[in-house]
Parts: sequence; structure tokens; C-alpha cells
Amino acid sequence: MATLISVASGKGGVGKSVVSANLALALARTGRQVLLADLDVGGADAHIMFGELNPSVTLTDFLNKRVNRLEDVAVPITFHPNLRLIAGTGETLATANMAYARKKRLMKHFQEIEVDIVVLDIGAGTNYHALDFFLMADIHLAVATPEPTAILDLYRFIKLAAIRRVLSCFLARSPMSEVLSNKDFVSVEEVMDVAGATDVEGRDTAAAALQSFRPGLIINRTSGSSQVNVLYLRKILHQYVGGDLTLVGEIPDDPAVSQAVRKFLPVIEAAPASEAAKRFLAISSAVEQLVVTHERIHIEHAKHSQEKRAGALAPKPEVTLPLLPSTRANSDLPPSPHASKTKTGTDVVQNISRAVG
Repeated sequence: MATLISVASGKGGVGKSVVSANLALALARTGRQVLLADLDVGGADAHIMFGELNPSVTLTDFLNKRVNRLEDVAVPITFHPNLRLIAGTGETLATANMAYARKKRLMKHFQEIEVDIVVLDIGAGTNYHALDFFLMADIHLAVATPEPTAILDLYRFIKLAAIRRVLSCFLARSPMSEVLSNKDFVSVEEVMDVAGATDVEGRDTAAAALQSFRPGLIINRTSGSSQVNVLYLRKILHQYVGGDLTLVGEIPDDPAVSQAVRKFLPVIEAAPASEAAKRFLAISSAVEQLVVTHERIHIEHAKHSQEKRAGALAPKPEVTLPLLPSTRANSDLPPSPHASKTKTGTDVVQNISRAVG
């Protein structure tokens, strides 16, 4: 079963597709079979990163049932045998009105395709498509630049993803699903309160979903005068959202990246000696650690299920992905926000402004 890696961002223009393309190619170079799938509804451009300017087949062909198998819309990338691409297209009725259950089925098709890793290039922003596809993956990566607006959009994306993650725990439950699906929540704390008031175990279920929510952060286009205090950003997310994130890596503002894009190539192929290419390879190594951990957990789960069916008693394996070590200094995170009053949007903006220097 393939490991799904989602790559998303709170806003457009932060280099998400560049990150996805370089990550997919770098992982393919390790010997794994990799598929890069463009799920950026309305803004698909991953195919351009590899010079596939007019792809003969796209994901829409599968969604509209013009082809029967997802594999049939995966095209090989000429300069590496381990990498294939599923190109996206503009928004259509098949994608604009995709129900949650249909998204789940699409993710199941991705898991069952005969590759080791699927890198999902998710659309920017906080629409349901972006949030759902982001959360349905096994490993979650978010891309941002050091600008205050990008960091604020990142915070909003993580907050709404956390809310959507908690809500998804109850989507198929009654009466909880009816109560939650008809309300527009603005904070995780609000979801926790309603869940706890409606279901005795609701708050505990929601808290468990948040505890294991640890997206990885990739900061793009950093420079000496433009940095992000990741430790402080983690504190803000923990205080206001209840989730956490870890710094996977930083990519410098390197002209080699834009030059590579103009050549329709990932920078690790066009300029392997550049500083950006070296950072992409380091990020790929860190992500591969997460993939190995996920694979181990999957094997332990399968073994546990077999033992349970056979009547053997075995402890349930730990399923939370580990936090990669951050390049910033460590310190204790503040207490969980679920016992504190929800902060205002102004408080959040003021605090986030301190995270960008």
C-alpha cells in the first residue's frame, strides 16, 4: 500500500508546486517508485515543472470515467524511471462538486496504485478540497514563506485543518454528525465544547485527534533578513489551536530555483550543486524518515490485527508519527488551550507578527 504525502499551503505563490516536484524526484532517486499527483483544483501546474506542457491524459479523465484505472492517467517522467506524474486540470463539475465520500474513494485508489509513495500537490487555500485532501494523506507537509501574510495564512490553514480533522471523527456518527455538520465553527475550542456537550466521549475523541495532528513545515525562500521563529510559531499553534508542527527544512531564496523553472526542470535536476538543491535533498531525507516510520507502523498494525483475529493479546502499536528534530532551540510548550479561553483574532495576528523577523 502506497504512503500518501500531502503538500499544501495557506496561500498561493509560496512555491508549493516547486517543493512537491523536487520532493517527488528526490524520493524517486532513493530507489522508491514515486507518483506525483496534482490535486490543485483550478490551478494545476505540476506537469509544467517537468516540461509536460500539454499532457495527453489528466486526473479529470479518470474522474469523468473516460479511463477505468488511475494508473492509466499516470505518465512516466522521461529523465527518471522511478517517477510518474498524474497531471491535474482546471476546475470542472467532476472536481468542483466532489463529495467527501468520493474524495475518500479517490484516496483509496491512490493507496492501491502500485507505487511506494504518492506525493499529492494540494491546492492552495482553505477550501474543503484542500483541507480534505491534505488530511486524508498519511504524512502532512505545509509550505510557507517568511512573509507575515504567508505565516498568517499558514496559521489559518493549520487551524481550519485541525477543525476539519476533529469534525471528520464524527462525520459518520449520529446524533453527533447532525449537530456538527450544521454549524460553522471558527475555533477548535468551539468544536471541543459542542462535541463534549453532545457526546460523553466526544471531547476525548476530539482531543485524541488533535494530539496526533503534527504537520511538517517547509519554509521557502528564506534569507538573512527574512526568517521565521519556528519555536514561537509552534507555541502560538499549541496555544490557540491545540495542534503542533515540526520544521522539516528551510529552502533559501536561490535564483537557481527560478532559472530551473524556466527550463521546465526541478532545481535538483537543473542545478544539483546549488544551495537550494542541497536543501531539497536534506528535506527529502527527513521526509523519507517519516515514510519509513509510517511503513513500520503499518506493518505493526497489520500484525496486531492478525493477532487479534487469532485471539492473541498484543499491545496496540503507537501510531503517532514522530516529531523530527527542529533546527531551532527547544523549550517547553505552553499548557493545552482546551482549558483556557479562546483568544481573539487580533491576539493571534499580534503574536504571529512576532514570529517573523
